[in-house]
Amino acid sequence: MRRKKLLAYLAAAVMAAGLGAIALPGIAEAHGAMMVPGSRTWLCYKDGRNPTTGEIQPKNAACAAAVAQSGTTSLYNWFAVLRSDGAGRVSGFLPDGQLCSGGTGGPYNFTGFNLARNDWPQTHLTAGKSIQIWYNDWAKHPGTFSLYITKDGYDPTKPLAWSDLEPTPFNQSTNPPANGGPGSDDGYYYWNATLPSGKSGKHLIYSVWSRSDSTETFYGCSDVVFDGGNGEVTGVGGTTTTTPPTTAPTTAPTTSAPTTPPTTAPTTSPTDNPGETGCAAMYNITGTWNGGFQAEVMVHALSAPIGKWTVTWTFPGSQTVTQLWSGTASSSGSLVTVKNASWNGTVAANNYTTFGFLGSGTAPPTVNNLTCSTA
Repeated sequence: MRRKKLLAYLAAAVMAAGLGAIALPGIAEAHGAMMVPGSRTWLCYKDGRNPTTGEIQPKNAACAAAVAQSGTTSLYNWFAVLRSDGAGRVSGFLPDGQLCSGGTGGPYNFTGFNLARNDWPQTHLTAGKSIQIWYNDWAKHPGTFSLYITKDGYDPTKPLAWSDLEPTPFNQSTNPPANGGPGSDDGYYYWNATLPSGKSGKHLIYSVWSRSDSTETFYGCSDVVFDGGNGEVTGVGGTTTTTPPTTAPTTAPTTSAPTTPPTTAPTTSPTDNPGETGCAAMYNITGTWNGGFQAEVMVHALSAPIGKWTVTWTFPGSQTVTQLWSGTASSSGSLVTVKNASWNGTVAANNYTTFGFLGSGTAPPTVNNLTCSTA
């Protein structure tokens, strides 16, 4: 019955999108993908799906490139990056450069998610911290989940190879509990994991779900950045602009934090730590062009509201800030200091505000010594 309902949903979504007669491959018997930290297929599905029509309309540039190569079916079936003959095999089974698609022997074409880019949606994390993993349970089956992390020096602009991953998982969980039913976007397995210590900058978490009742195995790539984050996600639902804007925004963004703290803590961030106060900053590239780039910085209040904030960092090269909005900037050599604007200094507990800027030079995927203070 679930198979019929899913096929009906997919057919309705395709027709609503005006895509005509697109063939839908047969639905595999089991499904799942990492939701926290989000896999490329899951976050690109969230980035692109129109909740009203069901149409896939990618906004993130990397997601759009993946769909251009693999088609929208790869997002309607975001939970099916699998090999029916996987049997839990990893290095040597899938060719280098094809890890994120599960090779080319699965039921669907996911090769677009192998693209070597540094602008995939990403989850901001803190090295050495304990987080709760969520893995969608579209179909429930017993098995073991294994999580690998990339080695220091990982370069997201090069195709992912097995040699880029640490040889052993940093976390494994067998038959974890589940929250919510199968056959939906909302149900998931969950378990706690301690992130590797000593990591900084952009990395990739590679997930392998090996069923114990069959040889079916699921593979997934989750892009993360270790920058003091608490599970925030950037790059979803944003702009795909690759040329600099002519003018900076003149009004406060609609996503600015409320001026009073919520009555209850959010339930969607499994990494919140109620013992931490102050603020944290997360940096993300949102667009690049020859000789320049656009970036966004998220200022996140921890377990207590803040009334003002100051973010500092140093560029790794000769980059400079040429224009900034939603804050006031000053520079000294490679050191940049940004203080809040008059309207966005107050941020509620467990909430955030953002500021953006244009920079000259080669876009740095990470910056050095990124700190946030309430001084």
